[in-house]
Amino acid sequence: MKTCIQELRKKNKLSQEELALAVGVSRQTISSLECEKYTASLVLAYKISKYFNLKIEDVFDFSEVNEF
Repeated sequence: MKTCIQELRKKNKLSQEELALAVGVSRQTISSLECEKYTASLVLAYKISKYFNLKIEDVFDFSEVNEF
């Protein structure tokens, strides 16, 4: 799943480690999200979006998710 986490992180001058600590995951998780190798859980997506004071849809691109 595509995200704008890397752009948001760089805009806010955060390292992967700093963001990871803030949302309670490992640096590797943040890296995997940025490289689209991992899809965040709903809870993690919520934590990341709230950290940046954005809606989940503003951070994660759901356009490729199949509807029912």
